[in-house]
Amino acid sequence: MIRMTKLTDYGIVILTHMAMEAPGSLHTAQDLSSKSRVPVPTASKLLKSLARAGLVVSHRGRNGGYGLSRDADDISVAEIIAAIEGPIGLTECGTGAGSACDMEPFCAAKGRWAPINQAIERALQDVPLSAMKPAQPERLVRLEAGTGVAP
Repeated sequence: MIRMTKLTDYGIVILTHMAMEAPGSLHTAQDLSSKSRVPVPTASKLLKSLARAGLVVSHRGRNGGYGLSRDADDISVAEIIAAIEGPIGLTECGTGAGSACDMEPFCAAKGRWAPINQAIERALQDVPLSAMKPAQPERLVRLEAGTGVAP
């Protein structure tokens, strides 16, 4: 099974909550933690990583917080994954990450992973953050409020 890390999943969840708000809205790590149920230290760490990658911008001051750097339609899931995990690929071979593999001298598949990794990255580039928003956000709000309504 191919899986991304829990940290990346949390990053996508946090960004999805940001995308559900009006463009230009600012959010603190505490606010996003409350909405997403991601612990505050994890939300803070993710927001800093996402800011370094240019996906969110940080605004200092009394009314500061984090906001999306671009419209949710213009941020791809591939960008989010790469910002948190690094180059996208099933294996480190062919990602350009330069990791040394003990099997490299004996590997019959050496060099064959790059086209597969590129295909996966292209597919994820085609999924915008806006596509991750729930179809019925009002039901999500009621669930968060503890009404027991399932999305």
